[in-house]
Amino acid sequence: MNSGNDNLEQWLHTTLLFQGLSPFQLSQILEVAQFQSWAKNEIIFEQDTPATGFFVVKTGRVKVYRISPTGKEQILNIFESGDNFAEVAALDGQPFPAAAAALDHVELVFFPRSDFIRLLHTDPSIAINMLISLSKHLRHLVGLIETLSFKDVSQRLAEYLLKLSDSKIEAVGNPRQLSDTVTLDLTKTQLAATLGTIPATLSRAFNRLADEGIVTVNGLQVTILDRDRLRVLSQSEKLGDRSFCVSE
Repeated sequence: MNSGNDNLEQWLHTTLLFQGLSPFQLSQILEVAQFQSWAKNEIIFEQDTPATGFFVVKTGRVKVYRISPTGKEQILNIFESGDNFAEVAALDGQPFPAAAAALDHVELVFFPRSDFIRLLHTDPSIAINMLISLSKHLRHLVGLIETLSFKDVSQRLAEYLLKLSDSKIEAVGNPRQLSDTVTLDLTKTQLAATLGTIPATLSRAFNRLADEGIVTVNGLQVTILDRDRLRVLSQSEKLGDRSFCVSE
């Protein structure tokens, strides 16, 4: 058990929320931490339910999303290993403003609200890390609002494909070793919810990009044929159907 706690302490030290903390501080945090496991597609919490605490992702991926009155899903963010989520509701005591569900089998570290707030009162350095994390999430939401407001579906898709390709390049560290073929890390239904649209509209956007000779699509594999045109499309403002006319 101690070995498990030691491993968890070492891992927590690598996360944004807890990096830079002393072994004593981390030991205090471990005293209130609760390990949880969730199956793929299992709901972690529902929108507008009481917020009992916040989470750090140990393994797997978690989507945080809202459901409109008409039943449309908008994915607000996808959190992976080392990311924390739901801390705003845990801090202000208000209900969860969104829902969360496991995209894969997920292991989480849960921090009950009352216990963690007590730690914040006794150790301001933990609160500083929390502010940095909240700022990161705020910047993401501002970017999401900008994308949904000023870009149409094809432009959002272009931006997503470029980010996915760039993250693959960063992971390997040598762009020359890579082709321009990427594998979508979400189902097309989940991707549509991330881009603020529906699957039928997303399919039309893929088809139009393919018709323009910008990409080819084979299931979940997408090959970028013209990165420059894809980047121009991703950076342009909303132009309706004219946004596809990016060829010289």
